Amino acid sequence: MSSRVVSDKPHAVCIPYPHQSHMKASLKLAKLLHQKGFHITFVNTEFNHKRFLKSRGPDFLDGLPDFHFQTIPDGLPPSDSDVSQDSPSLCQSIRSGNFLVPFRNLLAKLNDSASSNIPPVTCVVSDGFLSTFTITAAEDLGIPVILFWTLSACGFMGFYQYRALLEKGLAPLKDESDLTNGYLDISIDWIKGMKDIRLKDLPTFFRITDANDTVFNLTMEAAEGSSKALAIVIHTFDALEQDVLDALSSMFPRVYSIGPLQLLLNRISEESRLKSIGYSIWKEEPECLQWLDSKEPESVIYVNFGSIVVMTPQQLVEFSWGLANSRHCFLWIIRPDLVAGDNAILPPEFVAETKERGLLASWCPQEQVLNHPSVGGFLTHSGWNSILESLSAGVPMICWPVLADQQTNCRYASKHWGIGMEIDNDVKRDEVERLVREIMDGEQGMKMKMKAREWKKMAEEATGPDGSSSMNLDKLVKQLSVSKV
Repeated sequence: MSSRVVSDKPHAVCIPYPHQSHMKASLKLAKLLHQKGFHITFVNTEFNHKRFLKSRGPDFLDGLPDFHFQTIPDGLPPSDSDVSQDSPSLCQSIRSGNFLVPFRNLLAKLNDSASSNIPPVTCVVSDGFLSTFTITAAEDLGIPVILFWTLSACGFMGFYQYRALLEKGLAPLKDESDLTNGYLDISIDWIKGMKDIRLKDLPTFFRITDANDTVFNLTMEAAEGSSKALAIVIHTFDALEQDVLDALSSMFPRVYSIGPLQLLLNRISEESRLKSIGYSIWKEEPECLQWLDSKEPESVIYVNFGSIVVMTPQQLVEFSWGLANSRHCFLWIIRPDLVAGDNAILPPEFVAETKERGLLASWCPQEQVLNHPSVGGFLTHSGWNSILESLSAGVPMICWPVLADQQTNCRYASKHWGIGMEIDNDVKRDEVERLVREIMDGEQGMKMKMKAREWKKMAEEATGPDGSSSMNLDKLVKQLSVSKV
């Protein structure tokens, strides 16, 4: 009989899908749980952990006795350390079981080594897209699982419809021509809580011609796995997506809308040790903020297409000249892997033409940029972190959705929330110029700015002491503190 003393603190093992945006949101939720008294073990893939250490410095994890980092392998061959991993390959690795055994072994090891310093695992907070193995691993050890969907409620609801798309014969597509012949304009009127939705507004992974497509099947299976979780957490707030959240609450026993997470973090005095844990696996360039300091209020359009969107050289050129011809100041983030199969090479004439009013950088502290008084608009890929961060800063958007739930987010931002304008995927410089001028100076741009500020106020109310997100966080903490499988 062991006589070791074991801490009775709750211990949450948090594991994100291994992409930048998911890791960022999961780290924020982990910090909030830590502040509520949880011991945290945060699990990255070995690949992403190395990237973290490279971007943040080797000692950024020191001095945190109750916030630990662990790693598991991802089953993929070595790849360029500055490039996001290929999503289909990651999905294939997850579906083929490469993650299950290492994750289950890690949970068992943490329990076996429980002590007065490291309590036994009391819950797993898993990214929703990993439910196909995290629920199995946790159930084997009698540990309850919370699924954290780092998406909008409408994005999650969209993924949850994939089985229905198959059953109704709407997916897979008959052939590639369905992408361009108007087929995607079909109205979808049978999703609870979602109105004015077309097939093209659902997350894009159903746009396949092979029903065995890996990404489609993983995301469909992961969304359906939500019914096996103790609860699901969605990174949103009630006022923003009430209808969809009501629908989801009728489908699942416990749905907690908790967001925007950064506004909740802003309300607590984060320990300096914890503050040192940043979110970026790219090295950020703080010079961006100094450059913004020299600009007039609301005079800069901020351009960032996120961490995984890839464009063609021609699209890069069209965006370049659209920005140049708008005559507005711009801050443009161009990742090393932004352009398909090539370095992002901008026309030298564009660089010469815009050197006085444009700044190019490889990555930046986005939330600080969006909250800078000089920023008046955001040209974005419509990833959910970016939408929420822009809304939290009261900044309107030009949306250029490319993949996944970006289509759904764009539809809601433009048609339901009044804070976005959509730009065609077949990007043309004239349209870029027109929309930049409109968002910065136009009448519609002014209306969108006012609407964005209204949503900012509602987001602040939701994360205030008696706000819906704050109360849902407390309910989640209570649930996690008492639950057993």
